[in-house]
Amino acid sequence: MVMSSIIRVVTRVSSSRVVTTCCRRALYSTENKARYYTKKHEWVAVNGDIGTVGISSYAQDALGEVVFVQLPDVGRELTTGEECGALESVKAASEVYTPVSGTVTEKNDTAESTPSLINKSCYEDGWLFRLKLSSPEELKQLMDQTAYDKYLEESH
Repeated sequence: MVMSSIIRVVTRVSSSRVVTTCCRRALYSTENKARYYTKKHEWVAVNGDIGTVGISSYAQDALGEVVFVQLPDVGRELTTGEECGALESVKAASEVYTPVSGTVTEKNDTAESTPSLINKSCYEDGWLFRLKLSSPEELKQLMDQTAYDKYLEESH
């Protein structure tokens, strides 16, 4: 009797887990408060004067399975809102825009060679590029996690 109750509970718990790995990490990550978002669903997380840029869980879910990634080259100077890369999926293609200005210091070669990484881990391993911020005050123009969640609720 006890064993059948445990099995029922385990079945219920595992069937209720429809959140993807990427979303689950976003919901439970202690770092998501340090992430800032654009209305085009890019995010930037800042550590010192370096910003790491990626796309949100909403964006990767809307795109579907990402099959191609083109990222900006190291050393390229970017200004806020500038188109700097592209993502293609089995459903659509999308441009990548930088949420902040700066100079690209690193691009995620692993994401370029294994595009599905963006779907599997959009906030950790599937980041797109890093840049040295030239105008940190631009972060004030972006949404924090709470504002982004509200934006998604109201607009999608």
